[in-house]
Amino acid sequence: MPPVLCLLMLFGALWSYGEAMSREEKQKFRNQVVEMFDHAYQNYMDHAYPADELMPLTCRGRVRGLEPSRGDVDDALGKFSLTLIDTLDTLVLLNKTTEFEAAVRRVLSDVRLDNDIVVSVFETNIRVLGGLLGGHSMAVMLKDGGQNMQWYQDELLHMAKDLGLRLLPAFNTSSGLPYPRINLKHGVRGPETRTGTETDTCTACAGTMILEFAALSRFTGDPVFEDHARRALDFLWEKRQRNSNLVGTTINIHSGEWVRRDSGVGAGIDSYYEYLLKAYILLGDDLFLQRFNIHYASIMKYISQPPLLLDVHIHKPLLPARTWMDSLLAFFPGLQVLKGDIRPAIETHEMLYQVTKKHNFLPEAFTTDFRVHWAQHPLRPEFAESTYFLYKATGDPYYLEAGRTILDNLNRFARVPCGFAAMKDVRTGSHEDRMDSFFLAEMFKYLFLLFAEAEDIPFDVEDYVFTTEAHLLPLSLSTAPNASSIPSNKTSDEELDDSNFDWTCPNTRLLFPDPAFPRSLREPIRSAVDKSCPRPAPYREPGMGRPPLRAQDFMANNPEHLELLRRMGVSLIHLKDGRVQLVQHATQAVSAVAAEDGVRFMQEMMELSSQQQKEQLPPRAIQIVSHPFFGRVVLTAGPAQFGTDLSKSSTGVRGFVTVAEPYSGCSEITNAEYVQGHIALLQRGQCMFAEKARNIQKAGAIGGIVIDDNEGSSSDTAPLFQMAGDGRSTDDITLPLLFLFHKEGNILLEALKEYREVEVLLSDKARDRAAIFKGKPLPGSLIEGSADVQEEEEDCQTEATTPTSFEPDSQSQMSTEELDESAPEEVTPAQEEVSPVAEVIKEEEEKAVDPQAETARPKEERDSEKTQEPRGDTDSSSQSVDELLADWREDLEAFKQMEKDEL
Repeated sequence: MPPVLCLLMLFGALWSYGEAMSREEKQKFRNQVVEMFDHAYQNYMDHAYPADELMPLTCRGRVRGLEPSRGDVDDALGKFSLTLIDTLDTLVLLNKTTEFEAAVRRVLSDVRLDNDIVVSVFETNIRVLGGLLGGHSMAVMLKDGGQNMQWYQDELLHMAKDLGLRLLPAFNTSSGLPYPRINLKHGVRGPETRTGTETDTCTACAGTMILEFAALSRFTGDPVFEDHARRALDFLWEKRQRNSNLVGTTINIHSGEWVRRDSGVGAGIDSYYEYLLKAYILLGDDLFLQRFNIHYASIMKYISQPPLLLDVHIHKPLLPARTWMDSLLAFFPGLQVLKGDIRPAIETHEMLYQVTKKHNFLPEAFTTDFRVHWAQHPLRPEFAESTYFLYKATGDPYYLEAGRTILDNLNRFARVPCGFAAMKDVRTGSHEDRMDSFFLAEMFKYLFLLFAEAEDIPFDVEDYVFTTEAHLLPLSLSTAPNASSIPSNKTSDEELDDSNFDWTCPNTRLLFPDPAFPRSLREPIRSAVDKSCPRPAPYREPGMGRPPLRAQDFMANNPEHLELLRRMGVSLIHLKDGRVQLVQHATQAVSAVAAEDGVRFMQEMMELSSQQQKEQLPPRAIQIVSHPFFGRVVLTAGPAQFGTDLSKSSTGVRGFVTVAEPYSGCSEITNAEYVQGHIALLQRGQCMFAEKARNIQKAGAIGGIVIDDNEGSSSDTAPLFQMAGDGRSTDDITLPLLFLFHKEGNILLEALKEYREVEVLLSDKARDRAAIFKGKPLPGSLIEGSADVQEEEEDCQTEATTPTSFEPDSQSQMSTEELDESAPEEVTPAQEEVSPVAEVIKEEEEKAVDPQAETARPKEERDSEKTQEPRGDTDSSSQSVDELLADWREDLEAFKQMEKDEL
């Protein structure tokens, strides 16, 4: 069956339900997409090129080695002008042929592929090799048109082959699965490569090569690339779990053993399934479709629980592997459209749309009751991709409205003066200094196509297949001779029955007997998401005995308290980072009664620490609203446990910032005439936070911002910092006090240095610019329709962790209390009969709480924790008390896997 026929049948306009969007409205949104693309692309070219990516908050390029390492995510950067190459075919699709020609000349003259740098094989394949092949396809198309690119002589294809040859050594394994990383100059062997020692790779990393490598083979006539990609796919197919027909997430590239046996359609596996179906579409080989259909039947049997898609164990597919979903699975409804299974595509897309409307963007991960699990959002395009495919398959204008929502949210919350910034936290609206290349490669393609008429597109898009990075490869490659010299492992005859082809080319009239059919599927899902926020009874602290010194009253710099500790056999050790460790030796107490008091004090301190972790305030936002920022830059701030509760303020606190003198704020403010009526900037250290707050309040400040004195600290890498009181009543403090890490504080200080007058808004979360300026004309160029009032919805965004109980060892003679972030909450007696180590969030100079400390419990225990939501303000504008803990506590390995998957 010709693959092109299936694709075209699916993409016919079927019907419309509801009020259709007029051509004029679609044109307005199409032009808006182009303007947004220009804003992102031009800022990359002006401020970042030839760097790989733009850092939109600091308006500079991200060059690997010059910026702090972000771990595996940096493996996509190879000093080869990644964003420019990834954007080539987007320029053509958006009718920017002049810019495309200039971009191609830049790539040919400036880009080197022989850099001594270790890169991800997967990312380099889909972004750089795919970008070069997509650019070549567009250049050939334009040249054949007779007007543009007449000078082009396959130069991009030559570069693509050069890169393909540099990636080939990664496949030199006994299994044929590629190493996850390779040195572009030295390959994978030898000490100079600084790689080649890895043993594991993700299924998607090994199984997402066939489109680019087969296209390279068929463009060049060299079969070696397609051969290696087919061999890797064959091996993965052979290693599937034969009973469930599912594959795991991570595999050993030498032995073929599954390292992680959880299976889903999101991070780590997603594009493996995508490339099986699209390899059939591009190459016309029925074998790929047969394998995809076998996998798909198992996905729908075990993983799909409409509208949810939940990971399972490959050997026990009826056993769920986790209770949350990651945002990468948002591509799956679009793949189901290509498959022809429209009903579950509508259901899952609707669930994703409702989650998006709750949080403005899809969080990186969210729970089955639609709370935030991981709060980041790096401007991923997968939801826009599925929206486009569903609109093509149904013609339902509902999906145009979904696209409009995406546009509005990007302009309201992600747009900054130098481009579009990733969201660090979808709850507060804070930004991350990051604009990945896939944002230009994918997001604007799908949004443009969603609103475009046929005459707006310079070529017939149905003559191409989209790679996972949305690069365009011509379907005409299916007619090229199959040069592969390696016979594929044929699927057994018993697996090849006609049912495997069900729904491949659907009869659309049977799919939609009633024009209201999609709406009938969406309504119950919308209701389920809206009603998914139960509020359990708040956690209550168990009753404890009352020792002479209460843990909640203890102050590390109080001599009387230290003497009481000494009498109880408790000693205090100062740590280098300003925190303290408490250790009890019962034999050193002055009496048996004092030793008993010491044990109760240590137990109470552990309970206090545990309770503090579970009664955390959510992060706050500092939004720069003055020129030239106008609310576009948002900094994540730590809250204080005293002063104004910003979650109960509908407007926040707004004012100009000024540096207090002394900068520490630990004595009477000497520049009170400047601090009065302003928000004071203070440096951390030398005294307690509450003392700083009282001093600036006395000087007439309306708010305060404490900036960390630990150089290099950043909310990118450190858990949220929360400021505690000073052990006595803080009811007298009535202004808000927020905390910024050093990196975010420097952004504010640099703005003050450059512009002298900087106005900020302190609030519980970033405000819409229309709300900030209260109906006045907004500064800067705003897109029409971007100031629509958002629907107020009940805040239902996070999960919380159930308190861990502590049972003291009655036989222990020594116990320790430490402020270490990684101290475990669960207890195992040590060899010297040491009682458990727990977190005491008390500083000698400043009482502070670190709400996101990761416990040292096994991953399996953390995965199986039950969750509850602590007490919080019932007002819909407030946020739940324990939002931050849930986002960082669970499955760090899975998070790292997501970061290095197709982003």
